[in-house]
Amino acid sequence: MTVTVLMVAEKPMLADSIAKLLSDNSATKRKGWNNVCSISEYMGKFNGQNARFKVTSTCGHVMGVDFPMKYNNWERTDPAELYSAPTQKNEANPKMKMNEFLASEAKGADYLVLWLDCDKEGENICFEPFKNAMQRGQKNFMDNVYRAHFSAITEKDLKAAMKNLGRPDLNMSLSVDARQELDLRVGCSFTRFQTKFFQGKYGDLDSTVISYGPCQTPTLGFCVTRHDQIVQFKPEPYWVLKSTWNSPNGEQITPEWSRGRIFDRDVAQFFLDRIKKTKNGVVTDVSKKEGRKEKPCALNTVELMRVASSSLGLSPATTMSIAEHLYTQGFISYPRTETTAYPPSFDLIGPLKLQTSDRKWGEIASQVLADGIKKPKSGVDKGDHPPITPMRASNGQLSGEICPGSIRTFENNVEPSRKVENK
Repeated sequence: MTVTVLMVAEKPMLADSIAKLLSDNSATKRKGWNNVCSISEYMGKFNGQNARFKVTSTCGHVMGVDFPMKYNNWERTDPAELYSAPTQKNEANPKMKMNEFLASEAKGADYLVLWLDCDKEGENICFEPFKNAMQRGQKNFMDNVYRAHFSAITEKDLKAAMKNLGRPDLNMSLSVDARQELDLRVGCSFTRFQTKFFQGKYGDLDSTVISYGPCQTPTLGFCVTRHDQIVQFKPEPYWVLKSTWNSPNGEQITPEWSRGRIFDRDVAQFFLDRIKKTKNGVVTDVSKKEGRKEKPCALNTVELMRVASSSLGLSPATTMSIAEHLYTQGFISYPRTETTAYPPSFDLIGPLKLQTSDRKWGEIASQVLADGIKKPKSGVDKGDHPPITPMRASNGQLSGEICPGSIRTFENNVEPSRKVENK
């Protein structure tokens, strides 16, 4: 007997990677009738039985929460009513016909394996596909629903996840439902209230909607505070003396002036004139300070966005779009994580070995391996995913700096802190 196993990923590209790696590149692919998703099929084993695997995907959330249509009229609905108004689940994108598509692909399936992203949002989406699959009325369907847990799109990680399937976490999914409902009620009510308030107060207000959101409003507050600081800042000129001296042996010496910044130009000019009259100097003392350039913490989402913004000028949205693409292609581990500490069982050597063949940083990776991997800097374990880690050598396939940046951070994280000497 051959059983049928339907496997659902969160994105089409991720479904393609899962099918390719789990089938050892033997899967066949066909286009879904909704012209949005594809279905890859291959034969294998599942729970010791011969199995026909069908791998497809959603395109993010299948359902979204909203108010019934009668509450859409701003004039007839008091914003306060939205705190007690009923809510309902609607298709997130009706044009995709995702509900019907998933239900049709679930026909005849004996098992459902969910490969959604391993975070709260992914857990919530887990409960959307199988609700559609249950429409065909199979009893005890939940007994045959499994959840794959993984942090990287590599053959090793995916096959390990397949051998250790768990169950969807209903409580985690319900927490997302609660957050979505709160966002809806608070966001809509305050948006309507403040829009009508300010339009009534300022007749020439050039805005049809003044939106409110639990994320956007605090962010706007940070921006306004920083803007006020910039506007109110009054620059004050200062002067610093810098000089370069040639030693008898030809070495250049650049002493550091101990007085630092001077805010009185006449005083600075006085010292400059004295120095210009001096042709020779005597070194009376040499001090050495040895410090350590500490290794960075392992890379999490916030640090990735910060570095990409400051070093590459990329917006958070662009950074995460690139990171998601690198993740689905198997170049880096899951990029949405708050954790900066590797678990004790994490394989640090494996990812580093994969980079030794790279022409850009392979030599550094080889040297770190030869010197011996050092314990990474202590970080914080948030209990979600491991830090962002390179999982595959690029071999010249990639342009840009997001992936190389993650590789350099990882290499720096497992090598010793560097000694720095200042004279």
